[in-house]
Amino acid sequence: MSIIGWLILGLIAGFIGSKIVNKSGEGLLLDIVLGVVGAVVGGFLFTSFGAAPVTGLNIYSLVVAVVGAIVVLVVYHAVFGRRTLT
Repeated sequence: MSIIGWLILGLIAGFIGSKIVNKSGEGLLLDIVLGVVGAVVGGFLFTSFGAAPVTGLNIYSLVVAVVGAIVVLVVYHAVFGRRTLT
């Protein structure tokens, strides 16, 4: 997948993950970074459980990336604790 594909997937996954975890986005740049990291983490988690990792710019990869972004955001908030999880 190209770098543009990763950025688009990361932006969408980071935005959705931010809305699920704390009801507000983290900002455009942080949403992209957390989404791309989340896609990698989600791919690792799904591979660990025997499922396919991120395969391209499609719905399945978006689900994998969102799950990973949620995990990354929960850890991010636990470490930095700037915002409350409500």
